[in-house]
This record gives sequence, C-alpha cells and structure tokens, in this order.
Amino acid sequence: MHTANQNNIIIKEIKTKRELRHFVQFGIDLYKGNPYYCPPIFFDEVNSFDPKSNPALEVCDHVTYLAYRNNKIVGRIAGMINHRANEAWGVKKCRFGWFDFIDDYDVFKALLDTVAEWGRSRGMTCLNGPVGFTDFDKEGLLIEGFDYNSPMASLYTHPYYISHYERYGLRKEADWIEFQIQSPRVVPEKIQRVAEIVKGRYNLRVVKVKNSKELRKRYGYTYFDVLDEAYQKLYNYQPMTERQKRYYCKMYFPLVNYDFVTMVVNKDDEVVAVGLGMPSLSDALRKCQGRLFPFGWYHLLKALKAKKMTDFDLLLIAVRPDYQDKGVNSLIIDEMTPHFDRYGIKRVETTSILETNKKNIANFLYFDNIQHKRRRAYIKEL
Repeated sequence: MHTANQNNIIIKEIKTKRELRHFVQFGIDLYKGNPYYCPPIFFDEVNSFDPKSNPALEVCDHVTYLAYRNNKIVGRIAGMINHRANEAWGVKKCRFGWFDFIDDYDVFKALLDTVAEWGRSRGMTCLNGPVGFTDFDKEGLLIEGFDYNSPMASLYTHPYYISHYERYGLRKEADWIEFQIQSPRVVPEKIQRVAEIVKGRYNLRVVKVKNSKELRKRYGYTYFDVLDEAYQKLYNYQPMTERQKRYYCKMYFPLVNYDFVTMVVNKDDEVVAVGLGMPSLSDALRKCQGRLFPFGWYHLLKALKAKKMTDFDLLLIAVRPDYQDKGVNSLIIDEMTPHFDRYGIKRVETTSILETNKKNIANFLYFDNIQHKRRRAYIKEL
C-alpha cells in the first residue's frame, strides 16, 4: 500500500523483511550522535514484528509503515490493536508506537493519519500512544529528562516530538515518572527495621537462586503470575498468555545477574514478591549500535558479567495483591542494597512509575534521589 500527499510524502506499508530492517535502522539512525540514546538490540526489534518470535502477536493485530520523501526514509510508525487488553479494559484503542520522524509536522501527521485510518477501519474509537504491543514494550513519550542516560528498557525521544503531538490534538492520558538514586552504602535503618518486622509477622523469607535453570525448576513460571496479579490494575496492562510468560523468561532471565534477582516466598513456598534489576547496558549498546556481530556481543557480555559497575537499572518490584500494603517491598530493598555497595554501583535508575502510584514512589524517598524524567501516553478520539 502506498499513499501520498501534497507535500511529496509517500507512506508505504512494510511487506518484506528488508523493509522491516530499514524500519528498525531508521529508528537508530535518527538518534545518531546523541549521547543519551540507547539503541535497541537490532534483531530483538525485528523479531518484535514476527509472529513466530513474539507471542504478543497472538492477541494483537498490527501494521507498520515507512514515510518517504524524495526516496529517502523520513519517518516510521507501527499501528497495533491489542484485543486482549481492549477486552480487559472495555475500550477500543488503536495503539501506535515505534513512532519516529524528522522534525517535520507534515511527516508526523501523514504517518499518524494513516494509522488512525487503519484503526478506524477496524472499529477502533481512539488513538493511544506511544505504547507497544504490551506493557513490556517501551512506552511513553519523554517529556522531561532529555539530558540523562536512557536505559535499554526505556523509550528515548527527541524534544521536538512534544510540539507535534500537541498540535495534532493528542492529550495526556497517563504520566510516568522516574528516579535516579545515589546508591546507598548501607540499608536505610527504617527499611531494615520494617523488613525484620514483616518477615516475622507474615512468615516470609527471601530466596536467592543462582541461574534461570534453578529458577524454573523451583518455581516454574509462577513469578510471572505475581507480575500479572500485581500489575493488573496498572495502565493498559493485559494478562499474559502462557506462551508470553515462556517468551519473556527466555528473553530476559538468562541475561540477568542473579545477585539482583530477589524472590520473597511465604510459608508454603509460594512466590509473593519479585525484585529484578541488571547492570546498565546503555554504553555497551551505544558502542555496537545494537548489533551483536561482529563484536557487539563482547561489549554486552562484558557489561553483564562485570564485577564492578557504575550504573544499574532497577527493572521491577512486584508484590502479589494480598501481600501489598504490608511492607513486603522492604524485604527486596533490604536484600538488594548490600550488592550495590559490593559492585561499586553509584547510580540506580528506576523503571517508569505511574505518577498516581504513590505507594511505589514512596519506596525511593528514603534514598538520596532526584525525580529526573517524565514520560507520557497520549490519547485522541477517532
């Protein structure tokens, strides 16, 4: 499918793997020279749009487009309909993501108009983004914090994007905030005290595993059940299928340093809380521009296996709903903090936290911190 407008912009639907590789590469090239942008792992991005690789596509329809002017790529976008999430929330959202473009409103509008028409033709009633297929994809337009390092799991966007979103009539639906924490050398006294009380009162204990094989053997995929239950009320979240749980386990857990995987279990050895983090891979990915070959794998492996590191990404803390509001988070923070000191970590980057999630935000206020980033999901009726 080709569409053109009066500004000599051609919108082309992607049909081949070669075009998909151009789609991914454009998203990297647009940030060339930016010291804060973190390129994705190239083949992971390509596989995101392959039904054989990404189980999220079992519950999602999608389409991808490139924008051309004078035979040169000037923008890209993906349109998505997550039927499972729409059903769970009772909405008819057409999502958009992987949305990058040169600083030209005509290019922006041509791409988003095309996705809007695609969604409208399938009965959708609003546009929503930038988001991904699921909550585990990058989401949220960067509003504040352009001069800070972007973690591998976060979306980085140019400042000029904001004015184009607003001009199009997109409005805020949700904001996330992020913190940078100066890594403590010792566990704050209050967290230590609460952790001891919680362990005794609710008969909980912290469990450590050595690798992904041991994790699966002892707990199967039940830790993903904790994520499902903990996140079910969070913005746009959709319950995971069994294939998605296996997929995310295979994708992420072989990579992590298990010093930074913390499981909390009850007296029945059921997982009730999970904490997960990893060394920052941003510098390694910048060195190889997201390509594992010929030498990119070396930079990533070196970062993952490092015994000393400066920056650390705290990916998630999830607590089963029946154990929330009991101080269980303190067990995870109490267990992780000594490792920050042992590895020489100076800065901890939190994941995105909904600005309305005051309980989660409170976890980080015991530390020397700055709230340095804000990102936004937009919506517009079709």
